Amino acid sequence: MNNQTIAAIVAAQRAYFNSGETLPYKTRRNALLRLRRMIHQNESAINHALHEDLGKSPEECYMCETGLTLTEISHMLRHLEFYMHGRTVPTPLAQFASHSYVSPSPYGTVLIISPWNYPFLLTIAPLVDALAAGNTAVVKPSAYAPATSALLNRLLSRTFPPELVKVVTGGRQENTGLLEQKWDMIFFTGSQNVGREVLRHAAENLTPSVLELGGKSPCIVDETANLKLAARRIVWGKFLNCGQTCVAPDYILVQENVKDQLLQYLAAEVTRQFGSDPLHNPYYGKIINQKHFNRICALIDPDKVVFGGGCDPAALKIAPTVMDGVTGADAVMGEEIFGPVLPVLTFHDIREIPRQLADKPKPLSLYIFSSDHRNIRYIHSRCRFGGGCVNDCIIHLATSAMGFGGVGESGMGAYHGKAGFDVFSHSRSIVDKKTWLDMPMRYQPYTKIGTQLIRLFMH
Repeated sequence: MNNQTIAAIVAAQRAYFNSGETLPYKTRRNALLRLRRMIHQNESAINHALHEDLGKSPEECYMCETGLTLTEISHMLRHLEFYMHGRTVPTPLAQFASHSYVSPSPYGTVLIISPWNYPFLLTIAPLVDALAAGNTAVVKPSAYAPATSALLNRLLSRTFPPELVKVVTGGRQENTGLLEQKWDMIFFTGSQNVGREVLRHAAENLTPSVLELGGKSPCIVDETANLKLAARRIVWGKFLNCGQTCVAPDYILVQENVKDQLLQYLAAEVTRQFGSDPLHNPYYGKIINQKHFNRICALIDPDKVVFGGGCDPAALKIAPTVMDGVTGADAVMGEEIFGPVLPVLTFHDIREIPRQLADKPKPLSLYIFSSDHRNIRYIHSRCRFGGGCVNDCIIHLATSAMGFGGVGESGMGAYHGKAGFDVFSHSRSIVDKKTWLDMPMRYQPYTKIGTQLIRLFMH
């Protein structure tokens, strides 16, 4: 798709938005109902596309993609009318008599760029929030998930007119063409490197942007943790979608006196959840493409593998792999893994950890497994991260009652539920000044008593 075609799409959407058609509550609600109906009617096709791209099972497709999307739609349908209402705020005495309120207003025409690892969820969930907030949207799914990208194009073109929602497929050329347009808001989910490019383009037009990125999310396990349960939950969170999850535990920091026991539980849990031969487990997915397969394999040091390590190049599968004796100098600690490789490092005292993390990029998530509330509070008060869990992992993003997003290098802005509605809206501060009373002291010529009253009211 060339730049002229993309410009025409943006112009059509901007004209449609300016017509006011997206603003009424009924219009927004109907758009959400159409999305929900689209998902229900095409769940089998969605599952098939996700299996073709990532080897996902139907159960994982629902749990991590379509189910979470339906949850977001249901939340928005329940609360949309309330979210659209202005919110009254207190008025200072100096502004008497007035009514002050905050009124949400849609940005206009927004661009949503989604990644390949959860290609349905991370395309449709932000679209839910954008439509609920009253915007039009151009959606750009990842070319690395071609089956899902093609399906999204087909389904959304049947569900919405192009002036409301339009899918643009393709690769780098289309991404560049889209970013060269002037948008009212950009929502990007993906890598830090591409996020920097998005922000550079957005800066040229001072376009508000949300970046949902990633990073090396630590998983802390202290000596008071329920190690068996911790291992079970860590294995689930780490190897879900073959580790291709932005909030997956990237590595473990375990207290040195319980490391060996945790390693035993981790090995047992991998076998329990994926069988003795995970590479032939039909419910265990695959790496997205050859490039990422080769990159992940290069991060594995065979001398430090204590469990797993096998791979099937023809099927792009890497078995759940645990590495021990890892240090910060190892290749696996030099970048976000984004694959089924779990390095294990140790610490002696919990107070070491904030110092270790202080000079590293702020992670998208942080997980701590502990029964000691003092340790939990210490980590949370001293470490900077996007969000996380205590005694579990990943599930903090599965509720529409909390915003989800990163901080620093792991992103900016948050969405889901009310946070999602807000991030696709501009909050306008409005003072409705009454005409039946007019305070004279703000006007010239100033008087001594008027100045005293101003000081009294503004103190």
